[in-house]
Amino acid sequence: MYRALTWWFMTENVDPADTDLIAARAAEPSVEVSTDPDDPWTRVDGSDVSTEIRTKEVSARVSAVARVPAVREHLIARQRAIIAAADPGVVAEGRDIGTVVAPAAQLKVFLTADPGARARRRAAELSADAGETEAAQARRDRLDAAQSEMAADALLLDATDLTLDEVIEKITSLARERGAGLFVPEGAELVGLPGQGQEDKGSWAWAGDQSS
Repeated sequence: MYRALTWWFMTENVDPADTDLIAARAAEPSVEVSTDPDDPWTRVDGSDVSTEIRTKEVSARVSAVARVPAVREHLIARQRAIIAAADPGVVAEGRDIGTVVAPAAQLKVFLTADPGARARRRAAELSADAGETEAAQARRDRLDAAQSEMAADALLLDATDLTLDEVIEKITSLARERGAGLFVPEGAELVGLPGQGQEDKGSWAWAGDQSS
């Protein structure tokens, strides 16, 4: 959602350094995300921007936008509303999902990987240079350090040498052990490896009805 809002500010030619303007307009666009793993999408004012928000240009600006308190307040409230409305529950990901957005989640997994592995995955996904990708990744890690802390009750999962299927199996196994009621259909795309698709690193949290 932070990427989507950043993309929108870019289309509006808003300087990410203009924190007053960003704060004033943070709630202006409608930002929606799908909770259906079979049909993932991100929309801004009704338009699907799932591809547009993954560009290097958005990556270079999102940290500045995400640091604005009004932006965080608005999007944290939106994320909490989405989680609360999900039936029977939802798997959510983000740098501060387990510490700020859903601190009471039944299962928290802090998913990480070696910086080089993360960079190679992201570079392959974007057809970009791995060295440049790792440098940009390190910069964002520094900028987002305050939002990237591991929750005290989270489980650490290093995906450096794991495939996507192996990550899915480990997380679903943890969910079963915790009695979190997580059901993953065969072949479902539940998570992305650090460096792929979603956030580069951070928490995955399950919040929902244990009886499901």
